[in-house]
Amino acid sequence: MKAAAADFNWLLNRFATETAGVVDVIGVSSDGLLIAVSQLRGQADSERLAAIVSGITSLAMGASGNYGLGGLNKVIIDLEGGHVLVSALGAGAVLGVVASKEAKLGNIAYEMTLFANRAGAALSPQLVMELKNTVGIAPAGDGR
Repeated sequence: MKAAAADFNWLLNRFATETAGVVDVIGVSSDGLLIAVSQLRGQADSERLAAIVSGITSLAMGASGNYGLGGLNKVIIDLEGGHVLVSALGAGAVLGVVASKEAKLGNIAYEMTLFANRAGAALSPQLVMELKNTVGIAPAGDGR
């Protein structure tokens, strides 16, 4: 499981650093807990973003339940200074992304879908638990 958790975190950081316009990226479990954080921002920012993403997911699921719209695909919030995007990952987990105002939302949404296809398929309840237990623990040799 540790190798799968490391792979998931590597894919998340690759998405974060190689996707133009991305400011922050996190993975959140169905119970609202962090399962993965990018290395773009600090832990406190990631915790706040997890709470925001969890709330957005809850609102989306409430709307779905009320109107029979099915499961979550993506939520895009357009703000004056940027965007917040939430996308389903698998195993009930979601991906939360903060993007700059200049970001091309089509490109980010495409990359989110690719990430979900690559990483989400590997998410199992066991991997989610492993990720929850290791989030915030620095990998050996990264200086933290």
